[in-house]
Amino acid sequence: MVKNLKMPIRTCIGCKCKKPKKEMIRIIRTPDGKIEIDKTGKKSGRGAYLCGKVKCLDAAFRENSLNKSLKQDIPLVMLDELRKTFLNNISENY
Repeated sequence: MVKNLKMPIRTCIGCKCKKPKKEMIRIIRTPDGKIEIDKTGKKSGRGAYLCGKVKCLDAAFRENSLNKSLKQDIPLVMLDELRKTFLNNISENY
């Protein structure tokens, strides 16, 4: 007999839509304070989820949702670097 496995659902910090965890992009603050994209979804650190849409990333930056979710003020230089990595990541996966 096969059990019904529950898919973890996460909320996008940009558009507030709910999707399965595997369809989202996870951004983490590592224990040493670096901000990066977690491609595996299993790295340790405080995480926030985004849809694979640029408008969601822009909304998260504009509304400071990323700062609030990661509980850290993120410098503009780091946000710019994160945006470049995000754009590369969505072009590879979507």
